[in-house]
Amino acid sequence: MTPGSLGPAVSSTELRARFARALSDLYGTEVPAYTTLVRTCEEINAEVLRRLGPEAERLGSIGRVTAERHGAIRVGTAEEIAQVARVFGACGMHPVGFYDLREATPPIPVVSTAFRPVDRAELAANPFRVFTSVLVADDRRFFDADTQARLEEFLAARQLFPAELLDLADAAEAAGGLSEADAARFLELATAAFALSAEPVDRAWYDHLESISSVAADIGGVTSTHINHLTPRVLDIDELYRRMEAQGIAMIDRIQGPPGDTGRPDVLLRQTSFRALAEPRRFREVDGTVVTGELRVRFGEVEARGVALTPAGRALYDDQGLTAFPPTEAELHAQDLAYYVEDGDVLRPIVYEDFLPRSAAGIFASNLTSDGASDATQRAAARDATWLQDALGRPLHDPYALYDAERAAASR
Repeated sequence: MTPGSLGPAVSSTELRARFARALSDLYGTEVPAYTTLVRTCEEINAEVLRRLGPEAERLGSIGRVTAERHGAIRVGTAEEIAQVARVFGACGMHPVGFYDLREATPPIPVVSTAFRPVDRAELAANPFRVFTSVLVADDRRFFDADTQARLEEFLAARQLFPAELLDLADAAEAAGGLSEADAARFLELATAAFALSAEPVDRAWYDHLESISSVAADIGGVTSTHINHLTPRVLDIDELYRRMEAQGIAMIDRIQGPPGDTGRPDVLLRQTSFRALAEPRRFREVDGTVVTGELRVRFGEVEARGVALTPAGRALYDDQGLTAFPPTEAELHAQDLAYYVEDGDVLRPIVYEDFLPRSAAGIFASNLTSDGASDATQRAAARDATWLQDALGRPLHDPYALYDAERAAASR
């Protein structure tokens, strides 16, 4: 960029907004019930805004909430998640947090991070997030040596992202955006990379992995990645749950996360989803014939967000639950249990922008077709935030550090 130039025609911020819309349009064509979910969210949000007025926008403007999406994808190797980081980096999205779903109930053989904006102004412009999981193929609690070897061979032979897409991503990240023509090409390639593939699935291999973990099969049993779910945000998730069921759409058994009927302020994240739908897929049988079958791996998730908790608040929530919290925001703030900014006599909550591993695992489990199998007596593979940062090749942000920095900046 030369001095005095106006910069890229399409900024990383605008690229992120266009990418979120493109993926939402794609997912709506692939999973029609998702369109019903989005429409119902928008109806409820408009109703809440009419009923509560400005109070409805304390945790984000209605424009932000309406545009808000969080996606989920799954990849197989360190190399693949590093490529994912380049694609999302083009859109001003950075890896935040480390989640080990192997420690969840039931255990799932992945570790995860979330790619999202980290600056409050960027979050307000478009808070697109993508929860991204990577398979731990060398964890003996799930995979024996033969399955690990076959997985690694299978994953090494595939290419999720074309070189042209990665080159455009690197150019966008370096320059803060792209020309109109390059932006259009980037969005075309990036959206296609997350579309459901029509390539036949090897039935025997997929079934073998599914006997271990449905998530492992969804990652290592197919030759591409795809959107697993794409989540809109709603201002009344209890009403959303009721209204979706009234429309004949089967929901999972409950809303994950903090209970909504305690009289306490909304904190962290509440999530639910409709059940994974049977989608037609082509399978290659052992004799080489290709037949049509179905898989249930994708679902429609929805979320409601509250105020971010401090480490002390999170420890209290994890240990005792929400009923241990004081009933007012003023007390939450005074006891340093949640993140607020003082604006004169008014407390402005800092929105929780991240995820809850227990909730994520609960929704995964509610939509799995197999309970899977693991052997806790076997060797666990070492995975931690340092490993993930090395795999990504870029900084892995600590969510608490981001919330602390935002509160400190607003207080100056």
